[in-house]
Amino acid sequence: MIKVGLLGAGRIAGVHATAISSNPGSTLAAVSDYIPANAEKLAAEYGSTARTTEEIIADDSIDAVLIATSTDTHSDLIEQATAAGKAVLCEKPVDLSLERARACRENTMASGKPIMIGFNRRFDPNFSAMKASLDAGEIGKPELLSITSFDPAPPAVAYIKVSGGLFRDMMIHDFDMANFMMGEAPVSIMAAGSSIVDAEIGAAGDVDTAAVTMTYADGRICVIKNSRRAVYGYDQRVELLGAEGLLQAQNMLENTVVKSTTAGVTGAKPTYFFLERYMPSYAKEWGAFVDALTGGTALPVTLDDGITALAMAEAATTSSKTGQPVRLADV
Repeated sequence: MIKVGLLGAGRIAGVHATAISSNPGSTLAAVSDYIPANAEKLAAEYGSTARTTEEIIADDSIDAVLIATSTDTHSDLIEQATAAGKAVLCEKPVDLSLERARACRENTMASGKPIMIGFNRRFDPNFSAMKASLDAGEIGKPELLSITSFDPAPPAVAYIKVSGGLFRDMMIHDFDMANFMMGEAPVSIMAAGSSIVDAEIGAAGDVDTAAVTMTYADGRICVIKNSRRAVYGYDQRVELLGAEGLLQAQNMLENTVVKSTTAGVTGAKPTYFFLERYMPSYAKEWGAFVDALTGGTALPVTLDDGITALAMAEAATTSSKTGQPVRLADV
């Protein structure tokens, strides 16, 4: 049984608390948060104990920590936890700074402790089935990948100001999905972004609508589209054209009822909230982490994966500002 310390007690931490507690191979030993009352509330819901982050990291009986704190604390906590002999699952991104993320990798290598980055979408049943079909050779060599990721509504501007921007905060999931599907990172990234959903997002220095085109060494292409607003729901689709066929992962709908009348054919909207869409993936992500620790196998997502996605976000941010393509090797 893996004893786990949960660092952070916000919305996403609650999702992780459920995954930890429901897995037969792990138990939620302690919860911390910079607002102690939040940690106490979440700990009480799961029969755990509220402690400080420092106490959790110093406790030799705790085997692993799940980091669900603000991004600007991630690298520091990864370093502290691994130095204390703990395995780590950390929410994306590794850091707001690519340089700091790379330093984190160097600073943790000697510990030899497992570090997994939380790209939960790899574990979505639809996307994982799509990847399995691709790996089985069912559509031949992949050639053109299209990823659509639209949120139903933009977050608060206060969040935007500390998020690191759309490319680091939102599209970073899609960068990792592209790497997951294509099996490698691109060589060049071209990005365009604008703030047409909310002028205040633009005033805060970010974009709310963006498109990225990525090219690969062998000529393959990936296109990613992001928007902070899709009034009809949470729109998450992936399409991959191969030499011998096409794979598509469609939206999860509120229900599967289709009404056909003389007036036309109608169906349900996509689910509205990201937890409705991705809740199963968080449980599978945690299960994969526990299986790797107990079985001594390789982690399915690594710190290197997190740094690669962050480098792609950095390249896209630069490209959107300069209007020029950016080679990933130059970032």
